[in-house]
Amino acid sequence: MNPIDWKDALGKAFNVPVPENNDELTDVNDGSAPAGDAMQQQGGAQLDILLERKGRAGKQATIVTGFNCDETALKQVASQLKRALGVGGSARGGEILIQGDFRQRVLDELKNMGFKKVRII
Repeated sequence: MNPIDWKDALGKAFNVPVPENNDELTDVNDGSAPAGDAMQQQGGAQLDILLERKGRAGKQATIVTGFNCDETALKQVASQLKRALGVGGSARGGEILIQGDFRQRVLDELKNMGFKKVRII
């Protein structure tokens, strides 16, 4: 009987190199942007700011979409926005939700943070 190592089988299935016994696994980040830095990870992609009312019992929410960064960087940007505006909100799935209609103030804050391509829809 020939035992098959699960790492070898997985490496063959996805055609990726398998690290030897205790070698360090490489990070998914290719070094082009440090993990957690949303500005570097965003590149030239555009952010959209929109107002949403549906499914919120008549309450308004400002949504910022178009982020290309990881979840930790997104949560940091959301935290800075919420703190600057003094409101609640959340960040998940590449979007930031800010409670209330703060489209213009969110635009101003994102530009102050260094995001260049931001528009209100």
